[in-house]
Amino acid sequence: MSPAVPTLEREATLLEQYPFIIACDEVGRGAIAGPVVVGASIVYASHLGSAIPEGLRDSKLIAEAKRHDVADRARDWVSGSGLGWASAVEVDQTGIMRALGTAALRAIETVAAEAGVDPRDGVVLLDGNYDYIQPAGGWGMTVIPVIKGDRDCASAAAASVLAKVARDDYMVEIHAQAPAYQWERNKGYGSAEHRAAIVEFGITAHHRVSWAFEGNTLF
Repeated sequence: MSPAVPTLEREATLLEQYPFIIACDEVGRGAIAGPVVVGASIVYASHLGSAIPEGLRDSKLIAEAKRHDVADRARDWVSGSGLGWASAVEVDQTGIMRALGTAALRAIETVAAEAGVDPRDGVVLLDGNYDYIQPAGGWGMTVIPVIKGDRDCASAAAASVLAKVARDDYMVEIHAQAPAYQWERNKGYGSAEHRAAIVEFGITAHHRVSWAFEGNTLF
């Protein structure tokens, strides 16, 4: 069975009520090292008659070798895009949900500035079942969580692949600082090789210390 192809059906309904949609999706929530990143993309009613970029899917469903090309097409298709980052330190200090909200607000601020809009005038389509944006400070925004939004909604799929490519590239970049942890391959997630390296070498400044560690020992 081929991967699910996102559509603009949900966006069409929302654009009957709002002048634009800012779609958001996160990557890195479950990693034990590295930042969380939220991608944001903005679409208007004019997108409803356009072709969805070739290969656009939830980023998890796109082969790694093809993600950069798909991300480039997605970036060209949307009217604006932005990324918001929250570091491992911020995850430790504020908890993962607040860190996601902080990253999302940074992404929304970036894309709104690029597009010249006030995000409170539109609607935020957030992948998932929980609004972590308003509790982090986005109280004036209309946020609609959509379960499997990155799978079903083309605007969220675009945000997903942009965030995934950016975070993966970052993890490959910092791999050289601590190659024993194999971030080039596992991207900071808790693979067996990653966990074994923590046991042998301890943790780094890129690890989320509050998550799975006691001192330098992995639980």
